[in-house]
Amino acid sequence: MYSLPNILTISRIVVIPLIFLSVYFTAKTWAVLAAILFIAASITDYFDGYLARARGEVSAFGRLLDPIADKLLVASALVVLLAKPDMLFLKLSYIPVVIILCREILVSGLREFLMEVRVGMPVTRLAKWKTGFQMTALSMLLLKGVWYWGPIGEVLLWIAAVLTFITGYQYFQKSLDYIRKQDKAVKKAAAKVAKEPKPAKAKTAVRKKSVKRTKKSAAAAQ
Repeated sequence: MYSLPNILTISRIVVIPLIFLSVYFTAKTWAVLAAILFIAASITDYFDGYLARARGEVSAFGRLLDPIADKLLVASALVVLLAKPDMLFLKLSYIPVVIILCREILVSGLREFLMEVRVGMPVTRLAKWKTGFQMTALSMLLLKGVWYWGPIGEVLLWIAAVLTFITGYQYFQKSLDYIRKQDKAVKKAAAKVAKEPKPAKAKTAVRKKSVKRTKKSAAAAQ
């Protein structure tokens, strides 16, 4: 449990309160610290998986916590953008923030559902590109007021939102395909049962009555 890859994963959760403190402490020092912590945590997202595979330390704990840590880290940075005044140049840029947050919640629910029915939901290449744009955009936006990267970060945030919407739809479509297959299987099973010949209950009852009459007649003859 306390292997190096898992410690790196846990570190992404540990730094979240420090990143969020930049909402209350508006000094440039805190902005730089929050950005550095976010960038370092984003880098660990790659190295924890790489080290786990290279060292043969892949664990159930790591597989469970890794996507949770990613989503918590991204959600905390997005909340900072919403809570801190003048973090975005255009009010329209709140739209990609909401899209990304909604997608993270949607994918978490889909993963939980598909995990229960033992259906895998592997990360696609497009989702990896989305993560790259997303982390870069958030890093630049957290540094707003320190370096003039805000507009570039805002553009990248819109690109990340578009990729987020596409990948979210792909995951949702995969879940719908599974549900459709299950519905078809249930309907086929029900149709098969309906086609099977039903037991002749009425005929059985008539036979029993005739047997009883025969026995009574035989007893009377004796």
